[in-house]
Amino acid sequence: MKNIFLILFMGLLSVYTQAQNNLSGKVTDTNNKPLSNVDVYISELHKGTSTNENGEYFIDNLPNTTVLVTASFIGFQKQTKTIDISLNNILDFVLNEAIFKMDEVIISTPFNKLQSENVMKVERASIQQLKNKGAATLIEGISSIPGVSQVSTGVGIGKPVIRGLRGNRVLVYSQGIRLENQQFGEEHGLGINESSIESVEVIKGPASLLYGSDALGGVLFFNPLRFADDNTFKTAINQKYFSNTEGSSTSFGFRKSYNSWKYLINGSYQSQSDYKIPNNLRVTNSRFKETVFNTGLNYNNKYISSTLRFNFNNSIVGIPEEIGIQTTHKSHTFPYQNLNNSMVSLNTIFFLKNSKITSTFGYTFNDRKELEDENILPALHLKLKTYSYDIKWHLPKLNKFESILGVQGMYQKNQTLGIDVLIPNAQINDFGIFYTGNYTWENNSLQGGIRFDNRNLTTEQKIDQELHVFEAIDRSFKNITASFGYKTTLFGVITSRFNFAAGFRAPNLAELTSNGVHEGSNRYEIGNSQLKSEQNFQSDVAFEYKSTHFEVFANGFYNHINNYIFISPTGEILDNNFVYKYIQNNAKLYGGEFGIHLHPHPVDWLHFNSSYELVIGKQDNGNYLPLIPANKLLNTMRIELNEKDWLKKGFAAITLETNFKQRNVSEFETPTNSYNLVNIGIGGTVQLSKISLDINLNVNNLFNSTYISHLSRLKADGIPNIGRNIITSVKFKL
Repeated sequence: MKNIFLILFMGLLSVYTQAQNNLSGKVTDTNNKPLSNVDVYISELHKGTSTNENGEYFIDNLPNTTVLVTASFIGFQKQTKTIDISLNNILDFVLNEAIFKMDEVIISTPFNKLQSENVMKVERASIQQLKNKGAATLIEGISSIPGVSQVSTGVGIGKPVIRGLRGNRVLVYSQGIRLENQQFGEEHGLGINESSIESVEVIKGPASLLYGSDALGGVLFFNPLRFADDNTFKTAINQKYFSNTEGSSTSFGFRKSYNSWKYLINGSYQSQSDYKIPNNLRVTNSRFKETVFNTGLNYNNKYISSTLRFNFNNSIVGIPEEIGIQTTHKSHTFPYQNLNNSMVSLNTIFFLKNSKITSTFGYTFNDRKELEDENILPALHLKLKTYSYDIKWHLPKLNKFESILGVQGMYQKNQTLGIDVLIPNAQINDFGIFYTGNYTWENNSLQGGIRFDNRNLTTEQKIDQELHVFEAIDRSFKNITASFGYKTTLFGVITSRFNFAAGFRAPNLAELTSNGVHEGSNRYEIGNSQLKSEQNFQSDVAFEYKSTHFEVFANGFYNHINNYIFISPTGEILDNNFVYKYIQNNAKLYGGEFGIHLHPHPVDWLHFNSSYELVIGKQDNGNYLPLIPANKLLNTMRIELNEKDWLKKGFAAITLETNFKQRNVSEFETPTNSYNLVNIGIGGTVQLSKISLDINLNVNNLFNSTYISHLSRLKADGIPNIGRNIITSVKFKL
């Protein structure tokens, strides 16, 4: 497979032509004053530049196709325009002063439209925006987005939850390929670090039409770090310090671009000691270390744009069980996990006369070990290899109708090598084909599609040292899914979206075959080889009103899931652990997110944001579903300042996070009380000649409140979440 990737990439690079297209224009403000240093970027081609002192820009080596061009500048609204370069090569921009958040191009949806034009509501946040909130980890930052939470084990392990759904029901994409790292387990993280990410997009609701199985509950789509502008070289070094864990994080990056070639190299290392709770005791063995390296190479000409990326992530994460030995050591101690995740992806766009073909080929290798003692062999050792492909033909546009025909799939092989056997050796073949279309007129858009998927899973019979028997199975799961959405403007001012989607999820290997002790969860798990696919139907409505100084939104959803799979205790004990078994029942989840953003005039530097989110999850028999996040209210007061000579993107913010009590719990789950957290932060970019410094100071849990999150896996042991944490960050950019 590696040879195939190499041959494909070298073949693509051999396509070259001396003929070149270019794009030029001028960027001004509403008073016709030229704007210099405006970022003009074509994300699809990874090409960009900045305007000169006259507001002029020039980009060459472009294909004969229609592209989206974005112009962005601090203090002004981002503007995106569509242009057919084969017909016109001059494009000017007139930028308005910024009031609310910028309109962004959404990559995770099929037609890459602006958020304001998208039929499906997608939440987007840049890594810098999450960093400004003072998040200690990437997943903690994402959980600040309304409708998104995290199941956590201390501070080193976090798994995303979207509207009450988690695990294999939330699909994660990075570098354009699906992340496969035994994500059925909640006791290890994603294996993705912020140093390799530019932004994240969150699809809340079924996205099986676009991505197949495992997108039943939603999608996290990580956009990788972008390349430098044409003919530029950029360097960045970032240092962070965390007071609570006496931890540090160091990252570096180099990016160099020519007309046709671009490359980047990034790396990071962080180490954290056991986290401290408000009574000054530390949670034993909650320490972790992470080492990351990633690189990318891009080539483009008139006919193609091709990007090769590689990412390696090693995490050594302690498994906390008690408040015991008190130390600030960062070296690992038993029990702990050693997780290696490697990803290679090749993304290519072929530009045809009136259409284009995009292809993404990927390889992921996940090596997961859980070590309990000094034994040479780990207690649990899983190796997972995944080969994936994704090919889409963007068919010629017919007036106001555009459509895509695509095929996706993967081949996966799992090996079990440890002392304990939780799941057997297995192979998975996945194939899907879909068609989707979008029709737009005036302020209206219709979008829909249909998809067929087939997943085949086979396992080997195995008997481990404890005489646990894993019977061989051979199962196929076939599903047809569809979606339909409509966007319009009600009363001429309210952007309204109505979406109806069917999704599915084939049962994973653990749910079908488990028969052993899961060391990370301290329980004996038993699978069920007769499980059926989960199938759901969700309806979403979203309303959004914006004026010059006021914004309000309201999102609601109802999600019915047939054959919902969950794990339930049986009351038995095997191998000194309580026995849990996978079972099914129909379920429903409903709720929504609501919020306002006030930007009063004439105090244009002041912003007030407030959002409220809730979700209720029940089985058809009336019992509540487990691990449903508590209702949450976020109120943020923010001051934004831009001093032209030396300070850019300056801010000061204070946030009150209110988590309400959660009494709607499953039969074997404990309720949690309400709590309030106050977080503050200040920061900005200081410009010193050609050098810029991004400086941030955040204090999380300012009043050192004692609390236990409902989604904390340490809740059953009565262990509180982290106490006050002061996070300082300095990023040097040249």
